[in-house]
Formats: sequence, structure tokens, C-alpha cells
Amino acid sequence: MTIDRVTAADLRAIVETFRDLLKSHQHRINRLNVYPVPDGDTGTNMALTVGSVCEEFTDLGRDAEMTAVATAISHGSLMGARGNSGVILSQILRGIAGVAASEPDGLDAVAVTRALEAATEAAYGAVMRPVEGTILTVVRGMASGAAAAGSGATLTEVFDAAHMAGDAALQSTPELLQVLADAGVVDAGGTGLMLFVDAALHVVAGRALPDAPPVDDVADALVGAHEHSAGGIADLRYEVMYLLDAPDSTIDAFKHVWQGIGDSIVVVGGDGLWNCHIHTDDIGASIEAGIDAGRPRRIRVTDLLEQVEEERWVTEADDRDEPPHAEPVTTAVVAVAAGDGIRRLLHSLGVQQIVAGGQSMNPSTADLLAAVEAAPADAVVILPNNSNIIPVAQQVADQTAKTVRVVPTRGVVEAVAALVSYDPFAEADAVTRSLTDGAEAVAAGEVTRAVRDSTCDVGPIAEGDYLGLSREGIRSVDPTLVAATTRLLDELIGDDHEIVTLIEGEGSSVAETRQITGWLAAHRPDVEVEVHAGGQPLYPYFIGVE
Repeated sequence: MTIDRVTAADLRAIVETFRDLLKSHQHRINRLNVYPVPDGDTGTNMALTVGSVCEEFTDLGRDAEMTAVATAISHGSLMGARGNSGVILSQILRGIAGVAASEPDGLDAVAVTRALEAATEAAYGAVMRPVEGTILTVVRGMASGAAAAGSGATLTEVFDAAHMAGDAALQSTPELLQVLADAGVVDAGGTGLMLFVDAALHVVAGRALPDAPPVDDVADALVGAHEHSAGGIADLRYEVMYLLDAPDSTIDAFKHVWQGIGDSIVVVGGDGLWNCHIHTDDIGASIEAGIDAGRPRRIRVTDLLEQVEEERWVTEADDRDEPPHAEPVTTAVVAVAAGDGIRRLLHSLGVQQIVAGGQSMNPSTADLLAAVEAAPADAVVILPNNSNIIPVAQQVADQTAKTVRVVPTRGVVEAVAALVSYDPFAEADAVTRSLTDGAEAVAAGEVTRAVRDSTCDVGPIAEGDYLGLSREGIRSVDPTLVAATTRLLDELIGDDHEIVTLIEGEGSSVAETRQITGWLAAHRPDVEVEVHAGGQPLYPYFIGVE
């Protein structure tokens, strides 16, 4: 059965179906967007953005009017936008919502065409330097297809035309971006957006929804060019996002400042509230620009070089048993971690509560707050163990009556070094100082595997090479895990260092660990070596040097 008008209930159903499709397809979409290190969060960011919209629906009755549904879409997408792809998607949804709000009786075929045109205008208007071959190209194709269907077309015919033209635009993206052509793939964000029309055709005409293909059917070396610059991987290393409370009159000057310090700039919103996104090497300047314009909040900083796909880590966490309830202490510790071995190690060092997660699937403020409330103390120190989670952790203190401190650990090895001196019966400030000193004293590194060809300061990178990473970036590249790891260790270990900690993850082996410890015995005989089984995915070794 087909319908000839999208009512408020229908629009809500389309968005909810779109969310479900993004969830089921997010792994496939993520794999269309990678750095040389394992990464990919376009699908996840889009799913979380639309999920935020659906959360806004929860306060609406099923008989809510179009204005209320449109408002929920507009507000939810602005407040919940994640990443560059999520911010652009939020503008597409807000463009559609703007037209829907003016159609209280529902959107007919003509109104749907106007909505797609408004979505295109909003998406292009949000990006300071639009790049073709991205989600922008696909939404414009959809709008053009809908318009070409003609004024006499039915609602189903308009969506069919939008789908056909959008898919044609998606298939053309490799012709517009060389990195996509080199990889032989299409754009990730555009792929996700096509699911919106699939959802619409399901609601409007009862069409079957597309099945999500197995992840293994997607090639490994895929690139989402709109997410990252086409230069070396060290270019514009950080993604900065925040909500900005600022008068509309200040935004032009704000954008001008941002143009001078970064790329992939998206600034959307209005009426005093703006969602801001930039890729930059200057975190401080990007935030200071917001302070000059107004009040930035909900600040999120992501190290794009280190960003990895961790959804499996989070989904598996529900199957792990937490330790028995700990006895009350003066100051408890909450840590973020993944990998069974790492969890056991942190618990053995005194951590009372562990929250699963990390990059891409960062735990929310609510997740950390729940762990803080469950901790057996009135004072709690949080170890985020990832640079992206630090800003989220810093919001927890305002949400609880407990005393909360954050030690800004950027990795598990920092946490391990810090916890050696943890005294659970000391006061919060003393524990914070002790853990901070311990974390700052360790030189941290990690080893992973390249998922595409690239270049870095060390030299060329071939897909499958092992990469040794320090806080300064890629420090070693080699086809073998042992060589990449020992070269990284050679960079990290100084004359004053005494202890090396190796945390083994998936992809390492007993034989390779033995070769690495043998190298240390031969080349750094004065250094004591500790080996722990971490079980972390994607990173065969985490390294700490003290």
C-alpha cells in the first residue's frame, strides 16, 4: 500500500527506520572511511546523530503534530551531531524539518522535493569549503532527481527518482575524489545518506529494506576522503567539536578565524546556538576563537591519528563479569578500558569500576557518571585513558554530589604506571597528585597495523606494515611486528629509564614477545621488562617506559 502524503507520524517512522538502517549498516560504512591505522567512524557518527533525534521523539506522543516532530528533528540533530559526517547529516535533516514544519497536513510530492532542495542548500551552506565526491554530491543528486520527476509525479515516484539520482551521484564520487578512485570505492557519508531514501520508500511504498552485507565483503583499503585531508597523515591531526553559545553577529568573524587554522570546517545553527567542527593542528586557537565569540561547551577533541574502531570492545563488555563489590574506601578510581587482560590488570591495581569503550565509541557522560555513583567512595578519580574521553570525564563532577577528579591519562600504560602508587585511603587531592605524577613519568607507545598505503615522516607506508606510534606520531614502520616494535622501543628508551612494560594485544604471539624481550636484553640490559596479557584488539602491543 502506498501513501500520497508524509504525515507527522510517517516522518517520525522514516527517521526511526533510518536510524535502524544506519545501526545495521554502520560497520560497512565505517570500513569506507579509514586512516593508515585502523579507524572508521562515519557510520557510527551518523547512527549516533540520528539516534539523538529519535531520543527527542521519546517525549512526543504518537499523535504529535508535524511542528513538534520537525522541532524534535531539528533540535536533536543539532545537539547530537557527531563528527564531520554527523554535522553535515544534521543540516540535511534540519533542512527537511524546516520544510516539514510549514506543512502541518504532511508533505506531498512537491513538498518532498522542496525539502530535499532545502536539505541540499543547508548542507552546502554548512561547509566552508565544500568538496564534491562526498555526501554533499549525493544529497544534491537526490534533490535534482526529485525535481526532475516533475510536478505530476506521485510521492513514490519522487522518492524513486531521488533514489536513482542519488545512487548515480554516489557511484560518481570516485570520479570526483582521486583517493576514492585509487581505492576503488565510493564515499562513506553518501553511502549512509542513501539509507534515508531506502527508509522513506519503506514507509511510503512498503519497499523492502536493504540487508546489511557482511563486513568481510567490504575491501580493507577504503578511504572516506571528506573526513580527512589528501595530504600526509600528520596533516591536521585533531578534530575539535563543540557547541557554541554566541550571538549570530559574531559568527562571520569566528568562521574567518577558523579558516586560518584548519579545514573540514562546519559551523551550523542559529539563534544563539551553534554546532562547530574543525580539523586542525592548533587545538588551543580553535577553542580560543569560540571563547572570543561566546561560550563553547561540550568540547570534544579527537586525535585523528589514534582514532580506532572499538565498537566490538564495547559490545563485548556486557558479557564480562564485574568483580565483587569492593569494600568502601576513601578515594575510588574509575577507569576506561577494553580487553579482558587490561581489565584484570587494572582491577589488580585497585581500580573499583571499569567503563568499557574508547575512540569512536566513547563512553558518554552518563556512562562515567553511573560508574562514579557505583564506586564505593564519596570521592572518585577518573582515568579516561584516551584523549577523546578526557573532556567527557571532566563534565561528570557537575552531575554528582560526590567529589570527582580527573587525571588526564591518554592511554592504558599511563594508568598502569600511575596506579602503582595508588592509596585508596588517601584524600582525593593527594590521590590525584600521586596518579598525575605517575602518569606523566611514563613514555607511552603502541604498535598497530597500516590498513592502506600512505606516507609519514619516517617514510612510505604500505598496507599491512606495522606502525610504532608515540605521542609525537609514527616513529617506526616495518613489514614485521618485531622490527617495528623494537625500533619504537629504541626511540622511547632513554639512559635514565629503568622499566619497560609490554601489554600484549590481539595480533601478538609468544614467539614475537620473546624476540622483543631478547632485543631488550641485548640492547638495553639495564632495563627491567614486565609483560602483561591485555587482549586489546587492533594493537598487538601497548608500551610504557619509565
